[in-house]
Amino acid sequence: MTWRRVLVWARRVTLGLLALTAAFLGLVPIGRYLARAGFEEGKILARRQPIAAIIADSATDAVLRAKLQLVLDARQFALDSLGLHASTLVLVLSAAYRDSLAFRTWWFPVIGSVPYKGFFDFEQGKREAKAVDSAGFDAVLRPASAFSTLGWFNDPLLPTTLALDTLELANTVIHELVHTTYYAPGQAVFNESLANFVGSRGAERFFRARGQLHAAEEVVRRWDDEMVFGEFWSGLYGALDSAFQAHPGDKPARLIARDTVFARARVHLRTTLAPRLRTMDSTSIARVRLNTAAVMARRIYLTDLSVFERVHRRAGGAIRSTIAELLALARSEPKAPYNAVRRSLGDAIPDSARTTVR
Repeated sequence: MTWRRVLVWARRVTLGLLALTAAFLGLVPIGRYLARAGFEEGKILARRQPIAAIIADSATDAVLRAKLQLVLDARQFALDSLGLHASTLVLVLSAAYRDSLAFRTWWFPVIGSVPYKGFFDFEQGKREAKAVDSAGFDAVLRPASAFSTLGWFNDPLLPTTLALDTLELANTVIHELVHTTYYAPGQAVFNESLANFVGSRGAERFFRARGQLHAAEEVVRRWDDEMVFGEFWSGLYGALDSAFQAHPGDKPARLIARDTVFARARVHLRTTLAPRLRTMDSTSIARVRLNTAAVMARRIYLTDLSVFERVHRRAGGAIRSTIAELLALARSEPKAPYNAVRRSLGDAIPDSARTTVR
């Protein structure tokens, strides 16, 4: 085959791949979603301004300047002291089956199946939530103050992130850097729960290193509340699981049992859980939405936080060593990272160790 024929063949293959890609992005629902997400991400990236330049601008408000400097400081602390890597408001949709504890998932290239889907367009997010609900799922559509591109781009700092108080701002910066450091495809529950742990414990160390002991202690109090709330969602998950198993194959009975469990949980929230929480408003706690999607969505961020804490205690409270060990364990068993962590702690692996996805 001559070089001329090779070039003609290569050009035809390239044009064919471009045509297939265009068809995928224009005709297939997931392709249209990815195209729209890429377009919106591109607009955000195109409008970015260097944080250092905004800080140096004399017209920048003092409060904004202080928050931006905190972001840079927290990011540098995460890189230097925690061993992490760096490289708009988003609506996040989660969904679950109404009569079983199973996520409704979406598949994406590179990251695999995930139990949530993000939207830059509010109306599109609302339409998708209604469609998911009409298809027979429980749905939860909630705002997210930040997102990570998993190291593919320099992630933008959004105005909604800057609206957080300084404690949550540092937590969020470190949380998102966890995702650029490590992300196991198809393991969203582990990825997010790990980032939740590292964000909180990392923010605690960040403020202690700055001599801001009051801020560090408040971070600890908030983390303690997260742990308590995580126990509530785990207990609710277990109660629902038992209720569903008591009525196999009988969907009406399963739905009645589900509503009974939620009614009891609502009372528990108001009378037992709320008084234990030191940093969460009891009124908002009493209004927490309860459906299977809410239970599954909370578990994404609050599953087995205690196993991370046990590794942390084993490391003598050294957060950098804890992070390194957790990442090494996760990489040793990427399809079941929780199991790797549990084995390191000498725990038996329960049958329910994996959150159901179908």
